[in-house]
Amino acid sequence: MHPHVERQPDATSFLERAGGFLLEREAQHNLILGLSSRLRSEPRLYGEDPYFVVALDGDRVIGAAIRTPPHNLILSEIDDEAALDPIADDVRSVYEGLPGAIGGREAVARFSRLWETRTGARGRVGIRERIYQASEVTPPSGISGEMRSYEKGDRELVLAWIDAFVQEALPEAPPEDAEGWLARNLSNPDGGLELWVDGGRPVSFGGFGGLTPHGIRIGPVYTPRELRRRGYASALVAEMTQMLLDRGRRFCFLFTDLANTTSNSIYQAVGYRPVADVDQWSFEAA
Repeated sequence: MHPHVERQPDATSFLERAGGFLLEREAQHNLILGLSSRLRSEPRLYGEDPYFVVALDGDRVIGAAIRTPPHNLILSEIDDEAALDPIADDVRSVYEGLPGAIGGREAVARFSRLWETRTGARGRVGIRERIYQASEVTPPSGISGEMRSYEKGDRELVLAWIDAFVQEALPEAPPEDAEGWLARNLSNPDGGLELWVDGGRPVSFGGFGGLTPHGIRIGPVYTPRELRRRGYASALVAEMTQMLLDRGRRFCFLFTDLANTTSNSIYQAVGYRPVADVDQWSFEAA
């Protein structure tokens, strides 16, 4: 039997159909699960109707994908590569083009080649990332300062830091600007922003959100260049992770850029363990 796809009308039906499949690999699917969870209560979170599709072999789920325009397509783990053809066909029937796609390294590379064939677009890997998971924390010692929650007076500084993070860490600017990201984070009942403060001034910040059945995602995390190598980000991520675990989460997840050896080492030092590698592809229209 050839794989086929079922389009789902909303996040609730999508999770009913694919939730069990996604939950078997919660860390790998934390982005899809977290986004779908919020889309259940805010279906037009980004101003447009989201897209949900589930790939099946008979009645067995073997893959899934979602999109919240104008953002990238997000691919789940794919249990049978043959599922990518009908997924690509269905996505193409809805969208003339995509800005990009993110997913497990092999699956998203294969999807990108199929997308190039169908649209004439040219794809390239924009960023290679690694998903990490922590269920306990090893806090660093001897780091000056303390964590506190975001306050209204932090707004201009945090907006500037978000812009700096995007410019430094992302291959291209996302569709959402800093003000949009901050507003969405602050309006998220499951999200938040924490700052590390040393000597009375903020020196690093981190966000969290993307609630999954047992976990939550941390990110972005940013420290200005002139304040790095003092342990601020390590201390902030460790304390933020502990706070979220203490609130009842079994896991915390985060994404790192594989090209950034510092972030990959400091997060492992505070308790994060690598789970899977994912690539983000960008498409240039023909």
